[in-house]
Amino acid sequence: MASDNLVVLNALDTARTQWYHVTAVIIAGMGFFTDAYDLFCITTISKLLGRLYYYDPTTHVPGKLPHVANNWVIGVALVGTLSGQLVFGWLGDKLGRKKVYGLTLILMVLCAICSGLSFGYSAKGVIGTLCFFRFWLGFGIGGDYPLSATIMSEYANKATRGAFIAAVFAMQGVGIIFAGLVSMIISKLFLMKYEGKPFDVDEILSTEPEADYVWRIVLMLGALPALLTYYWRMKMPETGRYTAIIEGNAKQAAINMGKVLDIEIQAEGDKLAQFKAANEYSLLSNEFFQRHGLHLIGTMSTWFLLDIAFYSQNLTQKDIFPVMGLTSKANTISALREMFETSRAMFVIALFGTFPGYWFTVFFIEKIGRFRIQLMGFFMMSVFMAIIGIKYDYLKTKEHKWTFATLYGLTFFFANFGPNSTTFVLPAELFPTRVRSTCHALSAASGKAGAMISAFGIQQYTQDGNVHKIKTAMILMAVTNMVGFCCTFLVTETKGRSLEEISGEDGGKNETQMKTSKPVSGHQDDGWE
Repeated sequence: MASDNLVVLNALDTARTQWYHVTAVIIAGMGFFTDAYDLFCITTISKLLGRLYYYDPTTHVPGKLPHVANNWVIGVALVGTLSGQLVFGWLGDKLGRKKVYGLTLILMVLCAICSGLSFGYSAKGVIGTLCFFRFWLGFGIGGDYPLSATIMSEYANKATRGAFIAAVFAMQGVGIIFAGLVSMIISKLFLMKYEGKPFDVDEILSTEPEADYVWRIVLMLGALPALLTYYWRMKMPETGRYTAIIEGNAKQAAINMGKVLDIEIQAEGDKLAQFKAANEYSLLSNEFFQRHGLHLIGTMSTWFLLDIAFYSQNLTQKDIFPVMGLTSKANTISALREMFETSRAMFVIALFGTFPGYWFTVFFIEKIGRFRIQLMGFFMMSVFMAIIGIKYDYLKTKEHKWTFATLYGLTFFFANFGPNSTTFVLPAELFPTRVRSTCHALSAASGKAGAMISAFGIQQYTQDGNVHKIKTAMILMAVTNMVGFCCTFLVTETKGRSLEEISGEDGGKNETQMKTSKPVSGHQDDGWE
């Protein structure tokens, strides 16, 4: 009910799409580019770390990270991300989005650099310090999830809000591509000058000493995009919604938004006290649970289930590629050649499978809607993973490697033209301004809990290349996606409406609210509409 909303918020909802909207997408999106690069570049270097620090000459096989070390190297950043999401999400609601937005980038820059400077030459020293810095890197990355989503949702107009939030998240796809591309370029440059002999020719010289610089350079380059974005983040004003609704300063909200958007806003104080009074319930209140409890359960459960499958796909690529025939067997190539081939395969899968899905979501989210895209994505992921799991013995043969690659790529496509994008968008729209950042953080943290199950659990099934275990992992992920399909029915469609209408902050009755003990309009509330 636009008539019950504040003038400054109506102005934001109806503002034409203009250059500052695009600028905000880029500023917020570069954070996600950095996030994805930092989280997924570890996939390209983990095998190199094993060959550098865990080679045992008595075994006559290439060095490999032990299961525990491998799980921690890959999973510790996810633990940090979960922690950062909860802390920064809460701070975003308590202190304001702008005040803590820059801190996430500072953490990412410092810890990306320190990750590449991990101390010592012993396996324990290097892996221990690498895990320490990657935890804090993940902590900074975690803060970007709720803050970027919330800021973009509160800046955007209601006609294109979903597309803008999805575009911010789509930069994750670009980051994954660059994680593969940068790793591929750096390893190729070193190969041109320092390529060692294949492992089956010379076990010692197959691991190039110069490779110790390669993984460090790849990790440290993750600091660059975050560093370039910091200045522009600090120039962004606080969102109009936070300033008006939480700080209670409609005049300042009008001034801030008038500076960056080409709209005329008149300050309005008459309805502000009444507007604030109707929306002062806390996250842990009975009022919140009655209005938004099912939605929070829905956004948390779907993101949790999605990330079990999505991160399993991404983090276990290095183990699946040799089976698909996209990389050579480790004992026939050198350490840097193995990294190059892994990076190349990751780049190709990301470019043709992962990347397009993100942008299909951007282009179709306001036409198809969040709800239908999420249902479709979960269902199609489940179908393709089930096919891979059931027909794995057939697909893993050399003659069918491109069929395998196509099916594998389609699971990425429908993850991103599906729940990987929509689980990010919906929590930024469903909840009231007072707790929007916290609710998004809780949803995202649930996702990272699922990712941790992938890193510390699913990887156990794929790391040794055991056919039966990989089939089991694929079937498990197919079942997980079908459960996610069912949990999607706990959320609802949000396209085309203002944030205040969706959350009930404008005092109107709307279909996204559950039955409340206090009627929010003048007519009877029968629960779901």
